[in-house]
Amino acid sequence: MNAWFGHHRAAVGSAVRRLWSTPLNTLLSLLVIGIALTLPGFGYVVLDNLRDLGRNASGVQQISLFMNLDVGKKDVGEIEGRLRAAATGKWRFVPKEEALKRMQKSEGMAEIVASLPRNPLPDAFIVEPSNTEPEALEILRKEIAGWPKVAHVQLDSAWVKRFDAFLKLGKLALSMLAGLFAAGLVAVTFNTIRLQVMAQTAEIEVARMIGATDSFIRRPFYYFGALQGGLGGLLAAGLVLSGLRLLAAPVGDLATLYGASFSLHTPGVGEVAALAGIGALLGWLGAQLSVSLSLRKFD
Repeated sequence: MNAWFGHHRAAVGSAVRRLWSTPLNTLLSLLVIGIALTLPGFGYVVLDNLRDLGRNASGVQQISLFMNLDVGKKDVGEIEGRLRAAATGKWRFVPKEEALKRMQKSEGMAEIVASLPRNPLPDAFIVEPSNTEPEALEILRKEIAGWPKVAHVQLDSAWVKRFDAFLKLGKLALSMLAGLFAAGLVAVTFNTIRLQVMAQTAEIEVARMIGATDSFIRRPFYYFGALQGGLGGLLAAGLVLSGLRLLAAPVGDLATLYGASFSLHTPGVGEVAALAGIGALLGWLGAQLSVSLSLRKFD
């Protein structure tokens, strides 16, 4: 076991020395890998923030329940009981007198409301469902519409569905973009390792002659590819965080102009680690493909 750890420790040390021996090439490779991972990483963060923005947008999570004009307190109490039993989330009752007062305070509506012979507005409930998925909202709307003394149920489901479809399209485009850049990252590592194998042809031949196994020869190259990819992932995380910090103030100012409060969510430790892990995995894959093909000439 000690010998196994010693071999891997030596391989890691060799990979680090190779990275350090050519700082300019290493820096350029890390920049290429970092940029390749930055674009899909930044796209993921943007979609995540858009999802939160859509959930917090005014009116998206509300269902307006309008009752018949001839309802009484008993009917209102029955609807309250149904809402309580359904455990739909938060809700509040808006009596027709309160709705009329709000309309009267609106600009240009005072005289019109004063000329009305009676209150034309119905009692209403404003429901804020706990489950804001478009399918769940539509199911709840249809259920409420079937309750007695309910005249109309209003839900801006078209807006919610369009927004959800936009997010799904964004996820698909992001997945395709991530796949393309992942292939590019593997190609960069593949070419880098191939050049290293060619430069160390004599050393590999001598190692083979004195009995070195394929695993012993391949191991330093594998660690080199994984380290290069992992460092590139950390660089990509730093670029994403820097970009979000630059956008934080303008986005906050824009939200304030619309009377809202919104701040960009930055990636946590888990997301940063995942980005570095993805980079390391892709780097290891590129190194494995490169070493497997490059060492065939020594067989």
